[in-house]
Amino acid sequence: MSAIENEFDTPDVREFSLLEKACLLPSKSFSWWLLVICSTVCISLALFHVFVAAFGTPETRSFRSTHLTGMVLIAFLMKPLFRQTIAEAIFQGNKAQDFKRLLGFFIDFLFVSIAVALQFYTLVDLDTFMGREGNLNTMDVVAGTSMILLVLEGTRRTVGLPMVLVTLFFIIHTLFANYFGSFLFGPPTSYTKYVDIIFMRADGIFGIPILVASTYIVLFIIFGAILVRSGAGRFFMDLAIALTGHKVGGPAKAAVVSSSFLGTVSGSAVANVVTTGSFTIPLMKKTGLSPRFAAAVEACASSGGQITPPIMGAAAFVIAEFLHVSYFTVLIAAIVPTFLYYATVYFQVDLEARKSGVTTIPKDKLPRVGYVLKQGWHQLLTLIVLVALLSVGFTPMLSAFWAIIALCCLSFVRANTRLSPVDLLAALETGVRNAMPVSMACACAGIIIGSIFVSGLGLKFTQSVIFMSHGILFVLLMLTAVAAIVLGMGMTTTAVYITVAALIAPALVAMDVVPIAAHLFAFYFGVVSNITPPVALASFAAAGISGSSPMATAWTSSRIGIATYIVPFVFVYNPTLLFEGPLWMSLISILATLIGLWGVSIALAGWYKTVMTGLERGALVAVSIMLFIAPMSSLQIPGLMAISGYVFWIVGLCGVLAIVSRHHTEHKRTLV
Repeated sequence: MSAIENEFDTPDVREFSLLEKACLLPSKSFSWWLLVICSTVCISLALFHVFVAAFGTPETRSFRSTHLTGMVLIAFLMKPLFRQTIAEAIFQGNKAQDFKRLLGFFIDFLFVSIAVALQFYTLVDLDTFMGREGNLNTMDVVAGTSMILLVLEGTRRTVGLPMVLVTLFFIIHTLFANYFGSFLFGPPTSYTKYVDIIFMRADGIFGIPILVASTYIVLFIIFGAILVRSGAGRFFMDLAIALTGHKVGGPAKAAVVSSSFLGTVSGSAVANVVTTGSFTIPLMKKTGLSPRFAAAVEACASSGGQITPPIMGAAAFVIAEFLHVSYFTVLIAAIVPTFLYYATVYFQVDLEARKSGVTTIPKDKLPRVGYVLKQGWHQLLTLIVLVALLSVGFTPMLSAFWAIIALCCLSFVRANTRLSPVDLLAALETGVRNAMPVSMACACAGIIIGSIFVSGLGLKFTQSVIFMSHGILFVLLMLTAVAAIVLGMGMTTTAVYITVAALIAPALVAMDVVPIAAHLFAFYFGVVSNITPPVALASFAAAGISGSSPMATAWTSSRIGIATYIVPFVFVYNPTLLFEGPLWMSLISILATLIGLWGVSIALAGWYKTVMTGLERGALVAVSIMLFIAPMSSLQIPGLMAISGYVFWIVGLCGVLAIVSRHHTEHKRTLV
């Protein structure tokens, strides 16, 4: 039985491309031309990156500049001024609004023209241009100023104002550090020198963040877009429903599984909520779960996509570049925390479903696992090919290229996954459009890093936070977590990570934290803002689908996603969770942490076979914390024995009660 043949028909998560939307408009109308131009820029940029992946990168500055110029053009085209969409007509009959839209169009046209002119200015005589590093002329300063303003405006439109405000703070501080107090005080920087660092050299806009965006991130996002276009999104959802739909709380568990699958190709929590949540949330409500809990489950499951290998919300490549390690090293380190996160969400779903007595879905109304795998096994194979290439030593760029080739070839295995030329072009366009906000955030983050480099704020900030924490690691971790959560309320995950990694991660390393643990800690707390009040975008998006209270959903999401708050602290103190150390120690740590998270989940639910008292819940949390300590410590073994004994006692008590109840019922029947 297929998913199409039953009442739980999963939706197609593919979206219309700009090229396809243009076909619905009057031929060669103004909006038609805009859509075609934007689509052409996206497809051309995608083909450029695929070509570079196959044959190698050209000169560094010209390659990064071409990538950023393309993304700036797409940003201004996709997010027009005074219009909601690129296809919105300028003249609609209202003179005041028409004038405003026309003014916005000319401003956008001016910005696009400046971006193209800057690209020509840079590349016409690249050697001479690069030779003026440290000795800028007036035109170089004007060009650099224009590029900084374009990046800030493009970021404002695509990422949001908060990140622009943070960047402006670092710009102003660098130029006028002598007017600041405390550890922010320092010598001012001349504007010409500032432009030299930020624009001319590879320490600012064209630094590490844009390097990673142009070489790795865009290719993997294109790969994900092609995979979704071939029907992988529907396949993952079908597989999740087939695996878990018949269990207690099956639809909620399916949301967890399907979102973890989609997380391998998508880095957006809100996008995951919209795609899987539109199907799983109504299904969860149908089986008896409350709208609030259903929305919270979907928000947590979808947020996990950003920490799920191999893409990890596009931040995995930035982490690898900062640490000077292979991307595969980061991928391996992220596997266990991802597993622990989804396992904890699964625990809480199971407990809530059993506590609420929700109904189950009969197996005969669900797709069969064998049938689903038969229809989509080749889509799983493409992910295996990607990971295998990375594991044998291929570069991320070359791995992504051959994975795209393999995906296009394997799509012809089934008629329903076959990619037509239009599908392929649409996927290339969608991939670049999805990569555009990340690239703009990376360019803006480059300004932040360059500013920190020029002003020397990084070293002073590191020393200051160590002083504020009084040398206590836990206090420093709490400061880092709060900073990342606050920044994450207005910035993308990648941008939050870059900022925190530049400012605070060195302080963690200085206090003997394993470098990869320090950087993953910063990254994880950048992700958690998606479900943390007051700005919990993933929770709010899910609440909109379920009809529940946004803030109540956000608080419930924080409870269900408790592992995101706990696991980063655990692997900082116990890096064996990241496979730092002997394998046997890592296995013990994984098991102990998993049991501890299970205990915390039970305590938060306040129920395990029976309702728990406040004292029992507190005791369970206490013994669970013992399991988070480094392996084979003096506290971990007693904690493991205590939590196991408690669970066995509850199970045994329930078994005795069930036997007594059955004998009592049989006795009554005998009397009757």
